[in-house]
Amino acid sequence: MSATSTRRLSQLDTLEAEAVHIIREVAGELERPVLLFSGGKDSVVMLHLAAKAFAPAAVPFPVLHVDTGHNFPEVIAFRDEAVERYGVRLIVQSVQDYIDNGKLRERPDGTRNPLQTVPLLDAIEGGKFDSVFGGGRRDEEKARAKERVFSLRDEFGQWDPRRQRPELWDLYNGRHRAGEHVRVFPLSNWTEVDIWEYVLREGIELPSIYYAHERDVFLRDGMWLTAGGWGGPQGDEVVQRRTIRYRTVGDMSCTGAVDSTASSVAEVIAEVAVSTITERGATRADDRLTEAAMEDRKREGYF
Repeated sequence: MSATSTRRLSQLDTLEAEAVHIIREVAGELERPVLLFSGGKDSVVMLHLAAKAFAPAAVPFPVLHVDTGHNFPEVIAFRDEAVERYGVRLIVQSVQDYIDNGKLRERPDGTRNPLQTVPLLDAIEGGKFDSVFGGGRRDEEKARAKERVFSLRDEFGQWDPRRQRPELWDLYNGRHRAGEHVRVFPLSNWTEVDIWEYVLREGIELPSIYYAHERDVFLRDGMWLTAGGWGGPQGDEVVQRRTIRYRTVGDMSCTGAVDSTASSVAEVIAEVAVSTITERGATRADDRLTEAAMEDRKREGYF
């Protein structure tokens, strides 16, 4: 091999190196980072990357979960196991607490995903966090495709697309005024297939609901929702026992399942590779409320 020969990084190596670089940049440039962690696949991969970024030292920031109270039990159990395994501190902000003390009201449709914004902003302010890692990817949804890796939020936690900063040559600007903070998205350039191929390569554990299993579900607005005490089924909605899996994980009231027999990572990759609909487009009712539902929520301070 000649002296001028160079080793080309694989797609996954390139994405991993970029994400590790971003995570280290935040730790070096900003004072009080926190990582949003729900136990879903993207946040699990992000925590795995953070552990790699600082190994053999511990991850130098806590993780934060805004718990709606309608999360899948399997995912909450996995969240707690993962936090213990990675040795990080978990902060839980409860939507139910805000409902109980009258700061928030239940929605008529039963979904609590939109109710996460106020508890999230309170947690950021209370923890004096100046940077918040999120697992958003540009391939998921149109509003997320518009967002930079470093996304400036004002003193009210709001996102203004007009204040987006250029990020030429992978140079990131975390400067912000007092009271503002930066949302950071290390997985911006990953796709759903990239996530699953990385899970396969790294042997990363994920909640069991990402793989095919039998579950009691009912059909609402073209999506299979999990039956439960959150408010479903109603009226003439009929519960069925089906073999399904989840492509994304959120509030049970707005996260739909897909019919699937994919019971391994390799089978999931094969299934996702031929899908023409993103996981949020296929299975998230809260993104179907309006054409600009996600962007509207992000302007208010949502993830």
